Amino acid sequence: MKAVVYRGPGKLALEEKPQPKLEKPTDCVVQILKTTICGTDLHIRKGDVPTVEVGRTLGHEGIGIIEEAGSAVSNFKPGDKVLISCITSCSRCPSCKTQMYSHCEAGAWILGNQIDGTQAEYVRIPFADTSLYHLPKNVDEEALVMVSDIFPTGYEAGVLKGQIKLGDTVAIIGSGPIGLAALLTAQFNSPSEIIVVDVDDYRLQTAQKLGATLTINDRDGNAVKKIMEHTHQKGVNVAIEAVGTPQAFDTCQLILAPGGFLANIGVHGKSVNLHLENLWHENITVTTALVDTFTIPTLLKVIESGKLHPEKLITHRFSLGEAMKAYEVFGEASQQQALKVILQP
Repeated sequence: MKAVVYRGPGKLALEEKPQPKLEKPTDCVVQILKTTICGTDLHIRKGDVPTVEVGRTLGHEGIGIIEEAGSAVSNFKPGDKVLISCITSCSRCPSCKTQMYSHCEAGAWILGNQIDGTQAEYVRIPFADTSLYHLPKNVDEEALVMVSDIFPTGYEAGVLKGQIKLGDTVAIIGSGPIGLAALLTAQFNSPSEIIVVDVDDYRLQTAQKLGATLTINDRDGNAVKKIMEHTHQKGVNVAIEAVGTPQAFDTCQLILAPGGFLANIGVHGKSVNLHLENLWHENITVTTALVDTFTIPTLLKVIESGKLHPEKLITHRFSLGEAMKAYEVFGEASQQQALKVILQP
């Protein structure tokens, strides 16, 4: 089968690999219908993720059809269409018992990291009963690929951790795929305003189409001043950091109203300055989180009802054979006006 394989820092290759087989009775082998590229995959390509060994098939998102089910799998059978969670859950360890699946002692983020992933024609899924979900009927399958990772991430680490309430003023710093997923799911809670900040005009235009009430281009570094002026110097109730840079984190700290929440989603490769000298007496709550994917069933229901449209984030489509070109496009997202790309074997 064809697969996108990590070959060391800066090197990916489309290669032929053996089709995966069942290794444990709780496994399923899934034929991939559609998958996508995540920002994390770009970090892996750079060599920033030491747990990924040379020769690993990348990818942790996708939908497919059950090709083979282990003898202990009870929820799925060959022929079933399924959504693959980016997080693998054994359902039995202490972390899984509290829905903190990202710290599963036997799973967590292993697809495309510690075991071969979804950017291939077939993938083996451990603990299939608790790591796969049946696809709802009559729903755009491309939309469902977005529910493997970015939508539960935006919702759980941004909206839920930020405790967005009816009438809140919310600022989202960063309008990449994760920031836009937070924008769409924040609207579940009916905030009065959602301000989106970025330096990319295309992404800001997309944010406006998807429900942002105000967009600010921070190319000149004046986003804090503009937000404080817009809120009559009161600040926002919730600031969601969706970039992963010290500058974005600083912006969030500077725009919060007393009692506010700073919900960090961005993946930080450098230290940030936490200004407790300013935050402690303002009753500010700072949260961090890995995605646990416990909201996938809820998100699937909302999509099935027609109230959420993740497919609006898809900008490019490629065959699996064009995977190297797809990585080039996704890696130059600003120039290519790329949000999410679909890979289809």
